[in-house]
Amino acid sequence: MLPIERTSDGIAIVSLTANPYKPRGGVVVLDSWLIAEIASTLDAVAAATPTGIVLRSASERVFVAGADLAEIDGLNDVALDAYLRQGSDAFARLYQIPCATVALVHRAALGGGLEVAMHCDAIVGTLAGAEEKPWRIGLPECGLGICPGWGGTQMLPARIDPVTAITQTATGQTTPVNALPAGLFDVAVNAGDDALCAALDWIRAHPRMMARTQPNAIDSVNAPRIRSALAAARGTLTATDAALAVLDCVDIGINNGWNAALAAERKHLVALRHTPTAREKLAQFLKPSG
Repeated sequence: MLPIERTSDGIAIVSLTANPYKPRGGVVVLDSWLIAEIASTLDAVAAATPTGIVLRSASERVFVAGADLAEIDGLNDVALDAYLRQGSDAFARLYQIPCATVALVHRAALGGGLEVAMHCDAIVGTLAGAEEKPWRIGLPECGLGICPGWGGTQMLPARIDPVTAITQTATGQTTPVNALPAGLFDVAVNAGDDALCAALDWIRAHPRMMARTQPNAIDSVNAPRIRSALAAARGTLTATDAALAVLDCVDIGINNGWNAALAAERKHLVALRHTPTAREKLAQFLKPSG
């Protein structure tokens, strides 16, 4: 069970922790252990009927560094599909539980780390101080020849300018925290300010009493705007296998909805990791340092 604190008015504060069996210097990584812990912890939180949930990281170095690519690369195709489904099912609790949810992003949030944050109703993010090197936020998967697998292609275009979202996702571009596109953080907190207080204030000002069927993502309301953005992005992108997968997932989300798009992401990710580009890039990424 992950650590849970509760405020006097019933808001649960859940802290993501590093896998104790793979400490990684305290860096939080979305591996199968953490995914299972998120699911069981949110089930326990839901049983207590919370008035809100804050999802934060116990790491001083990152919010979540992303998925465990070494673990992913060691899975066969059937096991990888199951792993991706396990993650989606765990993160879905963040919109299925009938209360407002906020991700408190205080450091780097990359790949699956940003995806789990975007499953929340809002993101409260801390900006880097003047003396700090700004950490990066984004979906870098396509830079490794693969693609997002937990809804990133659907959620980012609903939060920021959709042309920017599609282009950045399809190229694997990430952004320094102090130069993020408008909309990614619902509340930006300056270094040294009380980010947790800002998260609690957001929940109290935006109560939610009903479960949702999907997070803030491509839907019938924003689909026309995102369809136009897809056409614009398609005309500027280099047609790599990973970029084409992202474009296909966005198109499926527009036409067939959230669940169909998640299935498309899983299918593409499973297939892409076998391409020569992904094999080369993943081998370099996973190469032991030193």
